[in-house]
Amino acid sequence: MTSTLAPAADLRRRPAHRDPNVLRWLGGYASSAVGDNVYYIALSWAAVQAGTPAQAGLVTAASALPRALLMLGGGVVADRYGPRRVVLGSTAARGALVLTAAVLLLVTSPGLWALGAVAVLFGVVDAVFLPAAGALPARIAARSQLARVQGMRGLATRLANVLGGPLGGLGVAVGGTAGAFGLAALLVGLSLPLLLTVRVGEPDPADGPGRPAVLSELRDGLRHIRQDPVLRPLVLAVALSDLGFVGPMNLGLTLLAQQRDWGSAGMGWVLAGFGTGAGAASLLLTWRGRVPHAAAVAAAAGLLSAVAVAALAQVPSVPAAAGVAVLIGVSAGLAGALCGALVQVRAGAAYIGRVTSVSTLVGFGVAPLTFPLVGGAIALWGTGPVFAVCGAVSALSGLVVLGVPDLRRAELP
Repeated sequence: MTSTLAPAADLRRRPAHRDPNVLRWLGGYASSAVGDNVYYIALSWAAVQAGTPAQAGLVTAASALPRALLMLGGGVVADRYGPRRVVLGSTAARGALVLTAAVLLLVTSPGLWALGAVAVLFGVVDAVFLPAAGALPARIAARSQLARVQGMRGLATRLANVLGGPLGGLGVAVGGTAGAFGLAALLVGLSLPLLLTVRVGEPDPADGPGRPAVLSELRDGLRHIRQDPVLRPLVLAVALSDLGFVGPMNLGLTLLAQQRDWGSAGMGWVLAGFGTGAGAASLLLTWRGRVPHAAAVAAAAGLLSAVAVAALAQVPSVPAAAGVAVLIGVSAGLAGALCGALVQVRAGAAYIGRVTSVSTLVGFGVAPLTFPLVGGAIALWGTGPVFAVCGAVSALSGLVVLGVPDLRRAELP
């Protein structure tokens, strides 16, 4: 049997984009991410078929609450058992859950409660999967390669977003919602053989009676963040950025396109502009590998992104909005990848899962729960003021980075 432990020298020898071990991880991550996109399309379609638009919205948002409530515990699980082991187990659980949904749709017509249960359970598993998936790159690549790995991960995410929609639609067209769920389960399952061959730079920790309780480990992780002069403001900056960014660039963009009569095609062009910009930022990091003055560059890019988000609600035409979206994609993609790499470099191997869970909690768990607030505010005051306020919240992220000297001077290896 092939060992899953990679010698430390192997992690230092090759650039990440030429390392077969990293490329196997990237292939598994990309396949799973495409499967996630197909799953969400299948879930949305099935929910729309089974209920009203409002009910469908509740079903599709049902995953966010367990993620928000349980993600910090998921970080403890990742550190306790090792991110590789947790990624493998949670990936298998995700695939089995989606396959179960496909079988249910094939043999019966499940109502909204059944679809909501699938969404909630998927969110529970996600709460364990996401911190481990975010922590794994730090275990398979050298610290000097983490910016490049974040760029590669960003490229895989963009690819998943591009392929997920057409594949989800094809699955629904060919096999109905059951077929789309089955395709999602297949794509998630295909990631397992690749992830099984990924080696880590140090052995996964062993659980035993000597380990502290879960709550004690969680408190220890939070204490580690609070006492670190770089991690504490860095995690706050990431949270502020996500809090101001996710609402307007998801639900807000849909409402903006509706108000301006851009139609679905116009919104598609704006999203394509954002994806192009974010992909360019990821490609730059993959090629460069290291950006000098990483924290200061991330802050400047974050401030530019915040201004562009506020400006997006002021442009009248689709071409102008797509151009602004390219700028948002480049700046937000660069800031997010650099901050992610800085978090992984600073966290330390023993705390990487818990720190990752805290730094991604707002983006994956809390921010989606603000969609009703964003929608209600736009209904009352319009897109311009709401996008401006969200941009201001996001801009606080860059100001936090620039205002803390230890963080402002932080570098990647």
